[in-house]
Amino acid sequence: MQLSFIDVAIVCVYAVAIFGLAQWVSRGRAGQAQTSTDYFLASHSLPWWAIGASLIAANISAEQIVGMSGSGYAIGLAIASYEWMAALTLVIVGKWFLPIFLRNRIYTMPQFLEHRYGTRIRTLMAVFWLALYIFVNLTSIIWLGSIAVNRVAGVDQTVALVALGLFALLYQLWGGLRAVALTDIVQVTLLVVGGLLVSYATLEQIGAGAGIVAGFSTLVSRVPDHFHMILSADNPHYKELPGLSVLVGGMWIANLSYWGCNQYIVQRALAAKSLPEAQKGVIFAAYLKLLMPLVIVLPGIAAVLIAPDLSRSDQAYPSMLRLLPHGIVGLVFAALVAAIVASTASKINSIATIFTLDIYNKTGTPKDEQRLVRVGRMVATAAILLAIATARPLLGSFDQAFQYIQEYTGFFTPGIVVIFLLGLFWKRATELAALSATIGSFALSIAIKALWPELPFMDRMGLVFLLALALAVAVSLLRPAPARESNRIETHDVSYRTTSGFNVGAIGVVLVLVGLYAAWW
Repeated sequence: MQLSFIDVAIVCVYAVAIFGLAQWVSRGRAGQAQTSTDYFLASHSLPWWAIGASLIAANISAEQIVGMSGSGYAIGLAIASYEWMAALTLVIVGKWFLPIFLRNRIYTMPQFLEHRYGTRIRTLMAVFWLALYIFVNLTSIIWLGSIAVNRVAGVDQTVALVALGLFALLYQLWGGLRAVALTDIVQVTLLVVGGLLVSYATLEQIGAGAGIVAGFSTLVSRVPDHFHMILSADNPHYKELPGLSVLVGGMWIANLSYWGCNQYIVQRALAAKSLPEAQKGVIFAAYLKLLMPLVIVLPGIAAVLIAPDLSRSDQAYPSMLRLLPHGIVGLVFAALVAAIVASTASKINSIATIFTLDIYNKTGTPKDEQRLVRVGRMVATAAILLAIATARPLLGSFDQAFQYIQEYTGFFTPGIVVIFLLGLFWKRATELAALSATIGSFALSIAIKALWPELPFMDRMGLVFLLALALAVAVSLLRPAPARESNRIETHDVSYRTTSGFNVGAIGVVLVLVGLYAAWW
């Protein structure tokens, strides 16, 4: 589809406005130079609404919008488990993970591992996360984002790739995390409004003038097979979403790793004004996750009736945009661009944070604050240029790049969850055990995939997690930590009591989830 003049004008207004807002919120205090805490952790000043919005903006990108809508077209509402179970995971992270992180003034995930286990695991995981974030995550965001822009608006993919990457770099380069987080409320608002407009248009079309409620009722009655949350073993998509594993199995491993141990996600909460403020932000994000399937999955299910003959399921979302009038198309396209830019900027900032604070600042003599900020900006620039240069060679040959990335990053996910859970909640866990779980997770994943290829990816993650956990516990008991090893993570005075507002919000999330799964089982 082609954008009209008014559509292009709306996208240009969005780009200028978000860039200007980022520079405005990044302005420093008169006469004071920017410190590393200012740049990487927004001066520990983020309010709850910025934390919650930024968590979602960092998470939702174009490949998820187009990809999950396509999964809604092919599989149905069951794909929404990725969003809805994440809401409950956020509650758990806010209740039990954040109190420890904030009590110990953690600023990066490798720093937590160093304070808990030692320098070897910090260095290993810092290098691993940098490679993963640059050559897997960052490349996938801009590559799949450029594909989405090309399919929706007809923009040349190479032009889209370069433009998206450079714009995301430039709008946050001066202000760092503050520029990203304080503009993400705009990005998320645009994303939600744009998605709801698409859902409204599809249900209006199906309702044939009787309204969106009638449209939804018609959709449910005509494609009932697309409204089951738990897939049976005879479902052709069971291997992707293996039944109860989405509730009690491997999906928990993926969610805990992503929402509780992931630098570019957790960094927002680490920059909070206080623990209660961080926890309010997490609850806000949880409710936004409950809303996301309405924004990104429902249009794909509706496309089953409106465009039943699509050759590829990921054409569902672009096809539904054709229902929108000019002007609204520009707004929705701006929302798509916002999702790409916000995720890319978040990843760039986290790459700069890990390299600068966990690698560069740990070598040689102590560095002054201005040098750390300069290095952070240089690393951010280098990271996006490297991602732009390598995106096509690394991902261009894969038809299902997103699914491929999800599966193979899952080789490491169980081990990461093991070392964080033991590091947070079991004092006897040792650095050798952490190294064993990290390396063992990768080796076990490869072995099980080779020996049991028909095992669903999600079930394999759950199995590897249990094996890696058993390995780490055994190593810790058989080879206790030597006296020279020190655990600098303080937990004796950590309180897990939460405010009544957090508790009410958490209960609300649980009740909504129970209602959703009971209604669409």
